[in-house]
Amino acid sequence: MSKSKPTLPRGTRDFGPVVSAKRSYIIDKIKHNFIKYGFSQLETPAIENLSTLTGKYGDEGDQLLYKILNSGDYLSKTSEEDFALGSKHLTTKIAEKGLRYDLTVPFARFVVMNQHEISFPFKRFQIQPVWRADRPQKGRYREFYQCDADIVGSKAIWNEVELTLLFNDVFNDLGLEDYVIKVNHREILFLLADYVGLKGREVPFCAEIDKLDKIGSDKVIENVLALGGDAEKVSEAMNLISTTDLDKLIESVQKIDESNAGVQDVIKYFESLDQFSDKNIKLELDLSLARGLSYYTGMIYEVKPTSVQMGSICGGGRYDNLTGVFGLEGISGIGISFGLDRIYDVMEELNLFPDNITQPLDVLIVHFSEANLKHGHRIVMQLREAGVRADLYPSSDKIKKQFNYADKIQTPFTLIIGDDEMNAEEYTLKNMQSGEQKPMKVDEIIQLFKG
Repeated sequence: MSKSKPTLPRGTRDFGPVVSAKRSYIIDKIKHNFIKYGFSQLETPAIENLSTLTGKYGDEGDQLLYKILNSGDYLSKTSEEDFALGSKHLTTKIAEKGLRYDLTVPFARFVVMNQHEISFPFKRFQIQPVWRADRPQKGRYREFYQCDADIVGSKAIWNEVELTLLFNDVFNDLGLEDYVIKVNHREILFLLADYVGLKGREVPFCAEIDKLDKIGSDKVIENVLALGGDAEKVSEAMNLISTTDLDKLIESVQKIDESNAGVQDVIKYFESLDQFSDKNIKLELDLSLARGLSYYTGMIYEVKPTSVQMGSICGGGRYDNLTGVFGLEGISGIGISFGLDRIYDVMEELNLFPDNITQPLDVLIVHFSEANLKHGHRIVMQLREAGVRADLYPSSDKIKKQFNYADKIQTPFTLIIGDDEMNAEEYTLKNMQSGEQKPMKVDEIIQLFKG
């Protein structure tokens, strides 16, 4: 068998001990806040039926789905006609399953399948990987983790407020201050689509608005006109979208339709948040925020870092009709997603990780002989049972080699066992940075690390 050089698929990564420790730090902070806000944990399979996934993310999203070829001779059930009808049709014949694209659609499926076992409103969180056949670049991967929190079975505006506060608490715990939470409402965007003459084409209109950051306003205007928009009104709408003054935005939209549900929701939302002014929430209404996913129907969110060149690190929104495509009508939901990988990149660039989180050990036990090593078996377990992160060098190599290993793994302390230490049951604790050494009993060592 020929040898091949090991490689990784583009857009995927290995995570060594240091990176894994930092990622776990982020996950622990997010999970702590999910639980604090009353969310229950849920997991769903990595593989879903394509019938579950397709049609939920728009045409562009469907193209980014990873399809899994049917097992066995998957071409045996196809014909020349299937090939002639094109790749989209052929896919239905050779692939019935795919990797999940996000956590929201599988959650909607779960709710429908378990509607009689769960109580509404139902609050769940989920921390799992997702896959997208995207073009890899900085902050964009083909395999990445999402950390989701969703509430289904309630239309109360408090849900939108609560999730905003959740964003704020998570980033406070992570020490990340340079960000802004952008919000908008799909009903306002649908109103603007109607205003420019694109009633019935609201989703394509939103998809174009969502590209403003990527292709600029001139190209977006060109694309909206190509959809059939009225030139004069498209220009007016784009001027409105670029306005940043909250009161002026609301006043302008109300002139188009004062009773618009989106306007009313936004007003209630900001009024509800006024009582939390002490939290200094970094928030702005941004009418250019569209969120490309086609299932959003109400309030939408996006969190962007302000001091690092990076796309959104969180997103989400309200979806009133998602469970309806699986046969359960009338269940409104809202959810947000923390992008673990992008948050990691931002924190790394801003040097926000605590120094001690990548330190796997408190102390490494080193020794001079087989008898010392055997004595160390009991000592290391005493330390571990007391909650001290301890390890024992596993073989009786030369002491210099053991200390070199301690330096390489950057353990802050070593515990030295020799014959004298065994007899006295006092062991030499060495500070690996200062070189200071001190004889101590096991109970004293435990007290030092846990006291």
